[in-house]
Amino acid sequence: MQTAEIQALFEYLYWIRDRVLTAAGEAGPDVLGATQPGASRDLRGTLVHELDVESGWRARLRGNEETDLDPADFPTINAIAEHWHRDGLEMREWLASLTDPALAAPPPHETNQAFPLWYYLLHVVCHGIQELEDAVVLLGPSGRSPRDLGFLDYADTTVGKD
Repeated sequence: MQTAEIQALFEYLYWIRDRVLTAAGEAGPDVLGATQPGASRDLRGTLVHELDVESGWRARLRGNEETDLDPADFPTINAIAEHWHRDGLEMREWLASLTDPALAAPPPHETNQAFPLWYYLLHVVCHGIQELEDAVVLLGPSGRSPRDLGFLDYADTTVGKD
């Protein structure tokens, strides 16, 4: 995996995130408490959990202390979105600083495993897609659930459009 590829995967993740956050904002404030059978969290908990995982893994892989986010600290979709956009800028900045050899090497601060750094980053992306798909399901009853979230949908709407 090369840096350009991992950056593209995170851009795809953020594209899904932004569509989910927009849909949640359009659905109104009551949607944050939305639950569905089989879901382990409500929509607020799902979104904050994913934000927490992204920032936590970045901190961990950089050798920084992880902090746990509390869903209660995010009373609105806007509060979640603002924090997540700031966090996304930090993630993009860090990803831009990585080199291809760094991605191929084990993270220097992750001593329990010998996987290359890109494995962990791919894990973050895959986990994020799963959590955001859960959010899509939770948004379903509101009638605001975004559709067409596949990678090629992302590519069709963004690649070469800058």
